Amino acid sequence: MSVPEDDVLIIGAGATGLATALALSAAGRQVRLMDAGQVGGATSYGNCGTITPSHAPPLAAPGVPLRALRWMLSPQAPLYIPPRLDPALWRWLLHFTARCNQRDWLQSTRGRAALLNDSRQRLADWVQRYQLQCEFAEQGLDYVFHSQRSFEQHAAQCTALQAFDIDTTVIAGSDYLAREPAFKPGVVGAIHFPDDASLRPDRYTAELARVLRAQGVVIEEHCRLQAFEPGDGGVRVSSSRGPRQARELVLATAAWSLQLAAQVGLRVPIQAGKGYSITASRPALVPQRPVVLKDRSVFVIGWDGCIRLGGTMEFSGHDARLNSTRLQALEDGARAYLHQPLGETIHQRWCGWRPMTWDDMPLLGRSPRHAHVWLAAGHGMLGISMSSGSGQLMADLITGRTPAIDPRPYRVERFK
Repeated sequence: MSVPEDDVLIIGAGATGLATALALSAAGRQVRLMDAGQVGGATSYGNCGTITPSHAPPLAAPGVPLRALRWMLSPQAPLYIPPRLDPALWRWLLHFTARCNQRDWLQSTRGRAALLNDSRQRLADWVQRYQLQCEFAEQGLDYVFHSQRSFEQHAAQCTALQAFDIDTTVIAGSDYLAREPAFKPGVVGAIHFPDDASLRPDRYTAELARVLRAQGVVIEEHCRLQAFEPGDGGVRVSSSRGPRQARELVLATAAWSLQLAAQVGLRVPIQAGKGYSITASRPALVPQRPVVLKDRSVFVIGWDGCIRLGGTMEFSGHDARLNSTRLQALEDGARAYLHQPLGETIHQRWCGWRPMTWDDMPLLGRSPRHAHVWLAAGHGMLGISMSSGSGQLMADLITGRTPAIDPRPYRVERFK
């Protein structure tokens, strides 16, 4: 029996894998996608779909370790680490803590901003070029505050963000409340990011898949990668549907990349950060644009017929159980700010894993050990935001074209 041979085989049909496939297909390469589940059904599915150059600053920032220690005492806090013996996680946390300084903050902010800004413009182009029906909107995003101290601290950072081409507008609380009837009294201020955008993530991934199939790209759903073996001329793959052979193999496998890369001796510092969301019917009063309730770290976004609350970070491994305390924290946070935090009908309570690196930047590029194995993973909470830029960068590197942005900040070998 002949073994199917592919030019580029991409493992993972989430936002990053699909975007990489689209950019490669546009460059004339033959591509096959393989996913253990269904298109966009894992990490890409239940997030809030925001496209956020505003999120260029990384989580690892001066002052974070002290706040994190306080948060760890409360299961309702934005960050929660259930007590357990996990040496790999504690090593990761030590590296993360070591980066909570101004120098490393600037380095990560610079790398994240370049990729986010490129992705923002590229995604708008893709929506128009490929007619992606995904509720794409260019209304910006707001950070909204109850804490005067937190508001002033974030407002003071706005000048620094301008250096990374991130525009901001600081709004007084009374002015914001006059514009936004969805909010209760108590807002002391807001920061508007006019260049941010948003979309509906499940429809975005479905639309990318539609375009790819129309271009002749094969997408194999419910096909699990079992093992792979790089060689001089390509990569041999074992899957639940039989063997495959590919000239180039791309691992776009989000929080599962750690285990897969380990099969070929690659150590990548990715930890699964568990996030939650609640999707409900749309109430009468919804914020006019996506918002982050900063003092509670809760995202709120309204789409056609529904509203979604999202957020929190829980380092509990690949534990698929829904933590009711974490979900309640989303509702409580939204209820503190909004007159109508949810509609009458709850459609879904969801959790998924964000692939977190300790420097809060993705791994994009060729494996330093194997010439035909590539990684496109580690996007943390910004997989949708960074998807189009990451996909184009991967396609440029694989095809040997000059990338639109400097690929060095995301190189895999920085963690050797």
